[in-house]
Amino acid sequence: MAMNIGANDVANNVGPAVGSRAMTLGGAIAIAAIFEAAGALIAGGEVVSTIKGGIINPATIGDVDTFIWLMTAALLAGALWLNIATALGAPVSTTHSIVGGVLGAGIAAGGFGIANWSTMGKIAASWVISPVLGGLIAATFLYIIKRTITYQPRMRQAARKVVPLLVALMAWAFATYLVMKGLKHIWKVGFGGAAAIGLGVAVVVFTLVRKLVARNADALPASKEGINRLFTVPLIFAAALLSFAHGANDVANAVGPLAAINEAIVHGGVVAKAGIPLWVMLVGAIGISIGLALYGPKLIRTVGSEITELDQMRAFCIAMAAAITVIVASQLGLPVSSTHIAVGAVFGVGFLREYLKTNYSAMIAEIKAHHEGAGQAEVDAFLNAFTKGTIKERGQMLRELKQRSDQDPTISKTERKGLKRVYKTELVKRTHLVRIIAAWLVTVPISALIAAFLYFTVRGMMLP
Repeated sequence: MAMNIGANDVANNVGPAVGSRAMTLGGAIAIAAIFEAAGALIAGGEVVSTIKGGIINPATIGDVDTFIWLMTAALLAGALWLNIATALGAPVSTTHSIVGGVLGAGIAAGGFGIANWSTMGKIAASWVISPVLGGLIAATFLYIIKRTITYQPRMRQAARKVVPLLVALMAWAFATYLVMKGLKHIWKVGFGGAAAIGLGVAVVVFTLVRKLVARNADALPASKEGINRLFTVPLIFAAALLSFAHGANDVANAVGPLAAINEAIVHGGVVAKAGIPLWVMLVGAIGISIGLALYGPKLIRTVGSEITELDQMRAFCIAMAAAITVIVASQLGLPVSSTHIAVGAVFGVGFLREYLKTNYSAMIAEIKAHHEGAGQAEVDAFLNAFTKGTIKERGQMLRELKQRSDQDPTISKTERKGLKRVYKTELVKRTHLVRIIAAWLVTVPISALIAAFLYFTVRGMMLP
């Protein structure tokens, strides 16, 4: 189970950084393996819930043997489904995999009454909430970066003002996220305290980054490629911190059932909370690292480059979405999945790019249509001025063009809509979208069915 978590889930933390070429694949695997293991061993906690999320009531399982068979089946089912999903190149939630395993084995052992269906309803809601929130937040940040930096005529000067603010905001988000989620097992801090700590970190980071950007900005090319370089180091830190928090939180998916089995054998009873011996935590930490090294590259490539093309700015927005969505959802009491957030953020960035690209292509075609009959030099001059203009200048040029066309219509509203359809650009691979959504929808049911089958198999083998 731990190896499959490393192979499937960890790709969400480092995939965007690798896809944007901020890190090499080997470097990303090394950083993720180290910080995943550190998160599990340092902040993984000494006690873990044996029934993830309270999806079944352990009090209804009086027999220790039944409980051990149930947990064994759940662990195997979650691992099997993750293995299948990894082979298919579908990033799925490891939490949902183990939830489905516990649910299916629990129903097989104690009937449908054993399940907490209100909790399952919240988990189902996260299938929609997580990717939508992640996608919206990532797309919003990318649009802000485009409006404030890359659409400006003097990009380097704009970057000097905006990049330190963005990196400081990222520092606040990740410090708050790390205190709230990554360290929650060893240090209980509310949102107010975590946000205050994050603010202190953000002030320090802003001061340092502002000096660094001011010193290095003039040496960068005045292009999007040059601005992208400013986001490389923040992305590496983001990948490391996301991996640490993931190791601290999600190692429980691997070791929770094992800790429960160990507790039941040692103490001869069924418990809702189980102590985690060091050897159990080591199994989880080492397993995640080995799984990442052996099988992680496939999913890292899927998340980082196969869904949509990423650069450092886009990957930065995805990392921001991963942290901020968890913070917002925690305060609103919304159930979310880190896997769904990260993948949803990748899709959000891709769909925003599609929208902007399609609109721009349609505008260029409309401009050419309005200049029908004019000399090529006149058309080229207008297009050149339009391309180099700021957002405000482009808007003014289009308004003047529209006023002229209203007096002497050259292109109708129907034709204008048709242009957008003709120039619609697909920058998100639909085959990946369909495959990933399908995998998300079937994760809990398939894990549950596998677990139920395995429970009856184990039970049949163990009973005389």
